[in-house]
Amino acid sequence: MKKITLLAVIATLSMPAMAQKFMTRTAKITFDATSQKSPEKIVAINNEVASILNADNGEFVFQCPINRFKFEKALMQEHFNENYMQSDKYPKSDFKGKISGSSLDLKKDGTYNVQVSGTLSMHGVTKEVSVPGSVTVKGTEISTKAKFVVKLADYNIEIPALVGDKVGKESTINVEAVLNKK
Repeated sequence: MKKITLLAVIATLSMPAMAQKFMTRTAKITFDATSQKSPEKIVAINNEVASILNADNGEFVFQCPINRFKFEKALMQEHFNENYMQSDKYPKSDFKGKISGSSLDLKKDGTYNVQVSGTLSMHGVTKEVSVPGSVTVKGTEISTKAKFVVKLADYNIEIPALVGDKVGKESTINVEAVLNKK
């Protein structure tokens, strides 16, 4: 009886380790906070985003180092990190949620339209988000894409009046990841 109990405990503890996990450290987040009146684009790209997807249950996590966003102009990058995002105080942003869809099967090759729902934490604020996206499964690789709009004020990101006509009140965020089975 003790052997059966021990085997049951070992099997239960090893279940999470057997889950189909897909990972990357090179996911890409692009944001565009350009206002309609701005003479220049307020766009940045971060290619150093970590992500994990559990194919068994659709749980999805992103972690993004804020100071890794790259701008075309160094001065924009400096202002972004020091004045707007305060990356010393708030060094990362993360998303924790789930991918779902009526026909979604993360273990079967194909392209699926999905809903991505969870919490987005940025600049010390956490909010519920739900956005459409797509998932492509091909062998041991899963590609994800989502696009959504964030109101900067919802995350306590203040835009000084001096540049209020250049920086939009909203930012369009594109997230892309190619995750490999681990």
